[in-house]
Amino acid sequence: MSPCNGLILSCDKIQDAKLLSLVSSVLLAQGNNKAEVSAVGQRIVKVLERRMPEGESARCLLPVLSNVISLSPESLTEEQTNVVSKKMADWLRYASVQQGVAQPSGGFFSSTRTKQPVPVTEIDGAIATDFFTVLSVGQYYTPDQWLNVQAFSMLRKWLLCYGGKGLKTPNSDDKSGVDRSFMSMVSTAFTSSRLLAPKDRLREKAFEYCQRLIEQSNRRPLKKDDGDLQKACLIEAVTIMDIICKQDPSYVYRAISFLKILHSRICGDAAYARVLLPVAQFFLNHSKMAAVDSDAIYRHLFTDIPAQLFHNPSLAFEFVQFCKDNSQLFTETSSIFRQSFPNLFKFLAWNSPPLISEFVDLLPFLLDSGTAIEIFHLLLDLPCLTAALDIQMRSTALPTSERAPSDPAVKPATCLEAFHHPLYKSMFQYLLRTKSAPEDASERLIPLRQLLGSLASSPRVVQCAETIPVLLELFFRVVAEFADAPLINQLVVLLLQRSDQLYELPAFKDDVYRVLSSQLVMLCKLRPALIVELSTEILEFSGAVSNVQNKEVIFTHMVWAIGEYMSVSYDKRCTVEQINRFFEILEAVLFEITQLRPLANRPSYAPRAISVLMATLTKLAARSQDLIPRVSMFLSKMKTFVQSPAVTSVYREEDLEEILIQATELMNLLKMPSMAQFLYTPPVNVASTRFQREVNDSLPFALRIVTRLLELAPGSAPA
Repeated sequence: MSPCNGLILSCDKIQDAKLLSLVSSVLLAQGNNKAEVSAVGQRIVKVLERRMPEGESARCLLPVLSNVISLSPESLTEEQTNVVSKKMADWLRYASVQQGVAQPSGGFFSSTRTKQPVPVTEIDGAIATDFFTVLSVGQYYTPDQWLNVQAFSMLRKWLLCYGGKGLKTPNSDDKSGVDRSFMSMVSTAFTSSRLLAPKDRLREKAFEYCQRLIEQSNRRPLKKDDGDLQKACLIEAVTIMDIICKQDPSYVYRAISFLKILHSRICGDAAYARVLLPVAQFFLNHSKMAAVDSDAIYRHLFTDIPAQLFHNPSLAFEFVQFCKDNSQLFTETSSIFRQSFPNLFKFLAWNSPPLISEFVDLLPFLLDSGTAIEIFHLLLDLPCLTAALDIQMRSTALPTSERAPSDPAVKPATCLEAFHHPLYKSMFQYLLRTKSAPEDASERLIPLRQLLGSLASSPRVVQCAETIPVLLELFFRVVAEFADAPLINQLVVLLLQRSDQLYELPAFKDDVYRVLSSQLVMLCKLRPALIVELSTEILEFSGAVSNVQNKEVIFTHMVWAIGEYMSVSYDKRCTVEQINRFFEILEAVLFEITQLRPLANRPSYAPRAISVLMATLTKLAARSQDLIPRVSMFLSKMKTFVQSPAVTSVYREEDLEEILIQATELMNLLKMPSMAQFLYTPPVNVASTRFQREVNDSLPFALRIVTRLLELAPGSAPA
């Protein structure tokens, strides 16, 4: 900031490039004032346009120009962008191929003799035989070589901002179906001319520069740092080629031949994994127009990279971000994307907290009717996958001699031994599969889940488990949009089955039970007929007294759904016999959990489970009124239950009071069978009224009204 109001900086009359860069940097840092940014940009272009005096270089102005583009790309006119495009094309293509010379120190012993120029070399030490690029090596660099490097560093941003404006490609409006290879040859011959418009000429020189970088990447660098630079330049070159081809499709055919060769050369080298992403992006954007089959490229990308490099956090983020950005394209063009979801989830299993938001965006594109069931199992087994990946990495690090297959007759003592043991090997292979394998393997994996329980305290496993509830809720929300009746039924059955087959991590199980219980109600509401269609499976789950205690939250939601939807109002196939069958099973459960036992042997059941069971039995009795005497008698005994010393020592007083009040209200309601039938078995055309949709909220109020009516007229009976 200016030290006083009277001191105002301005770049309008500055001619010196160095001073202009310093003043402009201060002006841009003072705030995003569009007028000030525009003034800085225009002044820089004017200085670039003139011939630089001896000893002065535009090198210091390019970073400021790049900043101007970021802050306000519209601040430059088309004429000004043409000026810069001309300059950049020359900087990229015509930099000196001779090394710079060291500046004399000016000391007493400094030599005044001029040394012969030395050519720049390639990164493998060979003398460069083509034009200078950022991968050319020298001991010292000339000013135009520095401009070459800087021009390349801002090339992508420049092309994105200005490369496509007013673009007129040859035959861009021609719909006659002219052979594209012929059009490409014409374009190639034309672009070799100096008569091209500045933007087109820059595009041509940029494409040649990227081709040269790809050719240079075939050389083995002498230094490790040069190898890292080589990969970074490859990524940038392929990305710029993609931009150029979007702006001028005539370049696509030349680019594809180069990138196919590049892919075949680097696909087997894990060190180049990051380069494969922009290569795949290019083919995803352009293979359709060029009529090129790119499935082999996608298959290698989705099969090998996640399986080998899931533990690389930066690659994991870039890979998942790439999938997220292109998820719509992939689902429309290739089935390989969805088939590879087991591999993609390895990134999440190993890098859970950083990638959760990306997978929230990605998951909906992986789901369809063919993958939903397998993804449901995979989400529930994700902590096991994390543990299995840990074992796989430790096994890979072992010497080959220690990785020999185990004796089948000897039970493995550790997870590491089990990884190669015949008893567990196929289980590990299925859990670590690279593509979709739709088979019901949940029960087959039970021994592996138990074995991997020894890693339940691993921080990585715990972190992974904490992300699953969010993804489970999203899973059901997305599936509900496309699921048909068979898929919904299958999910309900699997939901009940998998509640017994979860990774042994208490906090994880509690969170999963909470999500599954709420989603169970959602599925039943979405398709009430499943209560009748899945009566065998539902009764098997609801009739198990152990579920009342071990899976109370799922049990209570399942019993509530039975009471809510086991009605002819929702399914005409619902018969009195079926209602009676459900009643008898649930009555036996309620009898079991309210049976008075000695204090030492009495298990504690959630008061909510008792309340839901009483309400559901009352609903069923209202729909099959021969059952009313049985449930009324049972409800009348609840007073004895709640007053028993064995019960009062286990439950809180307020819980017992609520149970007794509810039992009394339900008993009073059953004294008015017509009212009970209306509340619990509305006509089909009434079942969707607001009162019925909000029955859970309004029912307590209705019960209290009935109780009040009976208190006012104890001798009367309703019609």
